[in-house]
Amino acid sequence: MAKYFENKRILVTGGCSGIGRGTVIELWRLGATVVAISHQEENLQKLKNEYPSIEIACVDLRDWDTTREIVESLGIFHGLVNCAGFIQNQPVLDCSPDIFDQTMQVNVRAIVNISQIVARKMIDNKINGSIVNISSQGSKAALKDHLAYCTSKGALDAMTRVMALELGPHGIRVNTINPTVIMTDLGRRAWADPEKAQTMLSKIPLGRFGEVQEAVNAIVFLLSDKSSMINGVHLPVDGGFLAT
Repeated sequence: MAKYFENKRILVTGGCSGIGRGTVIELWRLGATVVAISHQEENLQKLKNEYPSIEIACVDLRDWDTTREIVESLGIFHGLVNCAGFIQNQPVLDCSPDIFDQTMQVNVRAIVNISQIVARKMIDNKINGSIVNISSQGSKAALKDHLAYCTSKGALDAMTRVMALELGPHGIRVNTINPTVIMTDLGRRAWADPEKAQTMLSKIPLGRFGEVQEAVNAIVFLLSDKSSMINGVHLPVDGGFLAT
């Protein structure tokens, strides 16, 4: 797929860390003009210093109006990866309004906001685009102490299906990937306890967690024309977790 995305502009939210950063770099390697957007100014600048041709934009996606202004200013895109996410684990009986609201603001509301702008420009410019939303195995299976997170990802899956239905007639495909634990820097820290890790690993037939590149490969596939008849699906990248 050398330079497969040449002459394509792709926006990646949460693009300076974890799966988002991996996606930005892979798309850059494949010839795309990539814009990474995040609230992490320092990490964005590190990305820019390492890859000067990658464009960056800094904004708190919880801020609806400012996010709209910035995304509007970035121009036209052929692809969008909604990778920015928020997670703070709390059990059912202790889930606070603040954490619940922040989770929904970033994991659901911000995706509506950004996707509206990007998709409208795709339609206006007759672009057969692709939107990939980063969901989770937690949208399909209950995860202990993940009330707000699982709720947000279930909402994201439902939203993706509606987006696929309404945007499909305009030639815009919308899908999710639904990963298991991915070994980002955050993932390695969060699952460093062997006992905790083994509980999750025991439910994954492949017996391991995912690597960043494995999630990135699925995202790139869904962005590409190689998935041209795939629309409204939720693609597990979970080693078989959801099959058990």
